[in-house]
Amino acid sequence: MPTRTVAQHRDEERREFESFLAQCPSRDLLGTLGSKWVTLVLAALGHGALRYNEILRRIAGISPKMLTQTLRTIERDGLATRTVTPTVPVTVEYRLTPLGNDLLAIILDLKTWAETHVRIIQTARQAYDHPPRNA
Repeated sequence: MPTRTVAQHRDEERREFESFLAQCPSRDLLGTLGSKWVTLVLAALGHGALRYNEILRRIAGISPKMLTQTLRTIERDGLATRTVTPTVPVTVEYRLTPLGNDLLAIILDLKTWAETHVRIIQTARQAYDHPPRNA
């Protein structure tokens, strides 16, 4: 087995997680992070721990089923934790993990960019969908 240099080893590791490759696990993660519901739930949890119904009320248009799926996804990915407190009724809170907090800055930048540029995007869509007719 040939000996590899440190640079060769680093290059191999870099290629192992290349999102442009179909089998790369980071591609699946990018798909998750690209979900509008994941983005909005992470942004909502950026304000601190929230209960399920607080998240449901904060994010207009999300169905209970989609919120449950989204919370399970981000919990599974280690971006949020679910804490159950044995009260009557049971209290369940969700909060970002350190990994989720690390991602939060990027999510908030993306959310701000979208809110800032939405009119430009709407204008571009309108122009694309209804091009001027040339006589």
